Amino acid sequence: MRSISRSVRYCEHDLNTRFHACKLYANGRYTVREVMRRYKVSKASLMRWMRRFDGTRESLKSQSRRPKTPHPNAHTTEEIRHIENLRKRNPEIGLSELYGKLREKYAYTRHPASLFRFLKKRGVFVRNEHRNTAYRPKKYETPKEMGRKMQLDVKYVPKECYAGKNAKQFYQYTMIDECTRERFIYAYEEKTSHTTYQFLKRAALYFGYLPGIIQTDHGTEFIKNRKTDAIHLMERFCDSLGIEHKTIRTYTPRHNGKVERSHRNDNERFYRVMSFYSLEDLNHQMKQYLRRSNRIPSSSLGWLSPLQKRKALQEKKDDVKKLLELLRL
Repeated sequence: MRSISRSVRYCEHDLNTRFHACKLYANGRYTVREVMRRYKVSKASLMRWMRRFDGTRESLKSQSRRPKTPHPNAHTTEEIRHIENLRKRNPEIGLSELYGKLREKYAYTRHPASLFRFLKKRGVFVRNEHRNTAYRPKKYETPKEMGRKMQLDVKYVPKECYAGKNAKQFYQYTMIDECTRERFIYAYEEKTSHTTYQFLKRAALYFGYLPGIIQTDHGTEFIKNRKTDAIHLMERFCDSLGIEHKTIRTYTPRHNGKVERSHRNDNERFYRVMSFYSLEDLNHQMKQYLRRSNRIPSSSLGWLSPLQKRKALQEKKDDVKKLLELLRL
């Protein structure tokens, strides 16, 4: 069934409907009501078509609805002549300047909007509509070495998952290896530089190696947003271990797309069906979920799980070490 928009005041019948309705009524074997019911047209429309109908389709084509006489408030021929003369002598003239000269020289009394509408109908001062070009993601080179680069972010734990007495806000810290997609997550009751420092130590122990680069957003738990001589705890941690801390462009979470996508997976796979009573309970369930999520295959890894990808890279690395030892011999 065709739906008609509410903004449409009149749905015009097509030429075939008009022709067959008039042809059927002209035969004289059907009444007006029968023709109306069969073709779903009004009596006024049918009678209007019959006055024009001469047996051909061309006689029923839509005619122009343009008024035969100009509107009484339309621009006069003299005003049109003044406007065209000024535009001819000043091709680059703007709307405001044109309006001012018309008032000054020719006692033009119309509103500027009236002049604008007149010029727009003539195709003057009509700007092309600006269309925002669709965002096209640039090609991103994912590291092929384990531990080359990691993404770090903080996620708000949904409040509806908390089943305790006093309403609290919990935060999930997440670190993901860009190469293997292996993750480490841990929850805290706050997001500060101290919890970031604690999480980084836990993550280093979990992965068993240090990353070359850690990429974060501009949150205060990661950097100092104000000019100060104090050193952020995360900067102190990275400097002491020779890790590069890289920040993404502000208000552009897609630059941390891997960790952001993993947070969406957490909502669908974990938080949608879980509830917890305390921070200890949350971290206990998180540990079990982390073990599960790192074993889920991913299409970006060739349908390997993060742990399988890590194992394959480690075996490849061991083979390279053995080859180097043989070459030394």
